[in-house]
Amino acid sequence: MEKIKCRAAILFDMGLSRPFATSKPVRVEKIELDPPGFGEVLVKVSAAGLCHSDLSVVNGNRPRAMPMVLGHEGSGIIETLGNGVENFKVGDHVVFVFVPSCGNCIPCKEGRPALCEPGLAAGGAGTLLSGEKRIRLNGDLINHQVGVSCFAEYTVVSCKSLVKVEKNLPLDEAALFGCAVITGAGAVFNTANIRVGSTVAVVGLGGTGLAALMGAKAAGASKIIGIDLLKEKLDIAKQLGADEVYQADDPNILENLQKFTKGGVNYSFECVGSEKAMELAYKILKRGGTAVSSGLSHPDKNFSIQHVDLVAGEKVIKGSFLGSCVPDRDIPAYIELYKSGRLPVDRLMSDHISLDEVNEGFDKLSDGSTVRQIISFN
Repeated sequence: MEKIKCRAAILFDMGLSRPFATSKPVRVEKIELDPPGFGEVLVKVSAAGLCHSDLSVVNGNRPRAMPMVLGHEGSGIIETLGNGVENFKVGDHVVFVFVPSCGNCIPCKEGRPALCEPGLAAGGAGTLLSGEKRIRLNGDLINHQVGVSCFAEYTVVSCKSLVKVEKNLPLDEAALFGCAVITGAGAVFNTANIRVGSTVAVVGLGGTGLAALMGAKAAGASKIIGIDLLKEKLDIAKQLGADEVYQADDPNILENLQKFTKGGVNYSFECVGSEKAMELAYKILKRGGTAVSSGLSHPDKNFSIQHVDLVAGEKVIKGSFLGSCVPDRDIPAYIELYKSGRLPVDRLMSDHISLDEVNEGFDKLSDGSTVRQIISFN
């Protein structure tokens, strides 16, 4: 098989000043893809979402090796199979998963593929699960983002980074299930495993936070509270079923929330990646409550809690990565919830943009003025 030539959005420099539309940390360039190796496939990308996890690499909060083809939330159609691929065929519609599951390490065998050790190591090294790289710029190999790199017309990925979906699901909607939905709703269903009738607050109402809010509603929460800095996000939360909303910088937020919930919430979900948001998510818990964080802050950042309150209140703090999901099980299940109307994830889509608008898209994401922008390749 010959190398595939296509266009891709490549991050060359982390931490450049804003606006990104001016500093242009991401440039769209022609790349070459080596043919898929053993257990790998070539996918023609259909749609890719701009997520805060991508932004955290662009702004330097998640340091990674450069240059790197960005993109971890997306969907596409399988174009070519490498040797050893058994569970997929050419023409299958697929959703990317940003942690491949090797199936052999202890976390995978324990049913916790989000913690796959070889998968996480490959993501940090900028390679595929095999340890190989398949992207070339001017003849030189460059880095993959978490084994996906779907801000490109084509991408080569491990078959362990894919979940097959039904062909009657629009591919721009399918893309959302690869990160926003499994991360947000998964934190509710899997990490917290909330009880019916629980009270819930979601801190940070981007794509992941709104998916968590939808998940809380689908799981039978009795009261759902949305918290964000922007009124536009609070309005969306109300439309999606929040019973009450608060601006995060309201000086009376703790008093008002405790009055509304009669002492705090059973579960809070921090979906921003901010230590201040995490501290707020903890403070609004009632005794015996659980705070779940799916946000990723800079490695240098820490949050502070009152130790005696943690102990005397029997409170719990949990991390949630990839929504503690089993992707092959959960993505099809969440799609069925969507089709039944109980998880209206299409409401997360703000705009469809072109690959060439990616820097402007990251500016909007930084401003918080959008939920999920979808790069459309069709």
